[in-house]
Amino acid sequence: MGLLQARTMVRQHQPPDRSLDNPMAPKFTYDLDPVTRITANAVGQPGQRIFFIQARRGRELVSLIAEKEQIRALAQAIDKLMEELAERNPLLSSSDDMLLVSDMSLEEPIESQFRIAQMGIGYDVDRDMVILVMQGVREDESSDAPTARFGATRQQMRALSAHANGVVAKGRRVCGNCGRPIDPVGHFCPQMN
Repeated sequence: MGLLQARTMVRQHQPPDRSLDNPMAPKFTYDLDPVTRITANAVGQPGQRIFFIQARRGRELVSLIAEKEQIRALAQAIDKLMEELAERNPLLSSSDDMLLVSDMSLEEPIESQFRIAQMGIGYDVDRDMVILVMQGVREDESSDAPTARFGATRQQMRALSAHANGVVAKGRRVCGNCGRPIDPVGHFCPQMN
């Protein structure tokens, strides 16, 4: 599937019912709720980077391929969600969410479980957890698309947002004339023609 066919959809929603007595609760291919670690990062040189969202719970490590714009949109959605939570409940102020960010690099081995097609983000009030739900690209029409759910603390998600913004910003410079990325070897600008 081409890069442009993967849709970026980050939206807020109510997290699904997790109760064991609810047979209608969705099943996830990868369910790391809560995570012990979550990050977003890229591998490769600018212009050829592959972006990942990676989470760990105990011994289980899940790495998912994402588009750069999905990482950017996720960071923005996290920031917006945190602002809304602080507006609704001043006791959940962002100052409580400050966290000394340690190592946010990707853990080895980086083996992608699937490519993300769409994402949703929500907040579980009862547990004070941010829930990130991702659906993958369907491999063929006869199979279901893979899914993943990562539950993280507000502190973990603030750290993820800050780090993701930094990762996205490390990309190629943008041409001031045409708005297209400038490769390390140069750039053909249609505006200069």
